[in-house]
Amino acid sequence: MARTPEVDAWLEAYDNPMKPVVAAMRAAILAADERISETIKWQAPTFVYKGNMASFFPKAKKHASLMFHKGAEIPGTFANLGGEGKEARTFKVDSLVDLETKAGELAAITRAWCDMRDAG
Repeated sequence: MARTPEVDAWLEAYDNPMKPVVAAMRAAILAADERISETIKWQAPTFVYKGNMASFFPKAKKHASLMFHKGAEIPGTFANLGGEGKEARTFKVDSLVDLETKAGELAAITRAWCDMRDAG
């Protein structure tokens, strides 16, 4: 999926030490599945496919934090998808090196979300 101008503009104005990590996570998610698109919701980049999949928490400064709104529903076991709540799960990345080790899992979560939405 192509990047959108509204998220490009948001990222350009984003003043945070995690900006390179957020940008790399964005690229990884968009590359993971052509069904994913992006927009700005809740004043942050949000990834969507048949509903809101995940949004960045833009105020985090020690890691890039991506909240999967209904992450508890995503089928599969994902070691880095954390949380105990009824719905949301969080995926945190603290550096570009950390993302290299987690990128495969992030792509798998993205594909699992899209597959789940198509099945439902």
